[in-house]
Amino acid sequence: MGTLSSVRPETFAEAARVLSEATAEGRAVRICGAGTKPWTPPVRDGGLPLRTSGLNRILAHDPGDMTATLEAGVPLREAQARFAAEDQMLALDPPADGATIGGIVATGDCGPLEHRYGGPRDLVVGMTVALADGTIARSGGTVIKNVAGYDIAKLFCGGFGTLGLILSVNLRLHPRLPTVTALGESDDAARLCAAARALAAMPAELESLDLAWSGGAGRVLARCAGPQAQPRAERLCGAMSGELGLEGARTEADDATLWEAQRAAQRSVDAAVVRVAALPTAAPAVIAAAEAERGTLVARAALGHAYVTLAPDRVSAFRERLPAGAVSVLRDCPPDARARVADPWGATPERSLALMRALKERFDPTGTCNPATFVGGI
Repeated sequence: MGTLSSVRPETFAEAARVLSEATAEGRAVRICGAGTKPWTPPVRDGGLPLRTSGLNRILAHDPGDMTATLEAGVPLREAQARFAAEDQMLALDPPADGATIGGIVATGDCGPLEHRYGGPRDLVVGMTVALADGTIARSGGTVIKNVAGYDIAKLFCGGFGTLGLILSVNLRLHPRLPTVTALGESDDAARLCAAARALAAMPAELESLDLAWSGGAGRVLARCAGPQAQPRAERLCGAMSGELGLEGARTEADDATLWEAQRAAQRSVDAAVVRVAALPTAAPAVIAAAEAERGTLVARAALGHAYVTLAPDRVSAFRERLPAGAVSVLRDCPPDARARVADPWGATPERSLALMRALKERFDPTGTCNPATFVGGI
């Protein structure tokens, strides 16, 4: 490869060869998708950006089995357009429309649909990857109940490309259904969060259940899907205005804008975004910490996942205010401010770090793939 400044392989074999040659030359490789997630440091001196945009084919879509096989560089919006023609969808809705399938899977990126369908690791049924030594490995299959081989996919989902390069993924799909959202408001964080927990416990089969908080007030959004979405949403609306004590309860059939705002609030160009994982019962304390540091919040109410946007110089103080047991990770942040954060990944138990380092040593002993990108400098 010698003097190459970047590469854009178009076949699995080409991608594997790039990794093999980089390993032989002692060069690091920075795997790049659409560049929608600037959470990782730039490639170090002498490193090589590997762009997945050449791996951009939809290899298969079986509407009957509700599965599809996509190369890593396929943009999510392109895949969704293909599936929508069959009234199907990939149940992933992260905030960046330009994101690629490989980038979404590698970073475990999620949106409000995570409430019902889970994250990328719950939707991937098989995967093909290239390792640093040039090996092409496959696991799983193309059907939902396939359990063949080692479950490499679970390791690569959320691994930030530190174990190797995702070449393609086999995914389960779901029906694309009409939706209606019920929402209610409150300036009492404890009441709002209690209402969200009550909604989560109801047999409503919600598509999404989110919180939003800004400037001393917030709202809960509960999205229903399917032919009975409207009456179900109306029942939830009645509960919100009744026993749950929320104000302004209403339903929205044209709800796309509501949920786009929830997704957009997970990202920022100029501010810092901290992802917090805590028990759902700790949500009022997370809101209080955000409010104290003049932050705004969106959250998956039943899952305990929150995204807090605030000024970069308030990140440390915000983390100190979080309740015991909460885990926080710095996501978006201007580069100069990120460099001043002591540990963007937050505290990680040593036993967990030891396991992750052992996996890195097994899959990428030379440190070729996305070095110094993950927890503990992995």
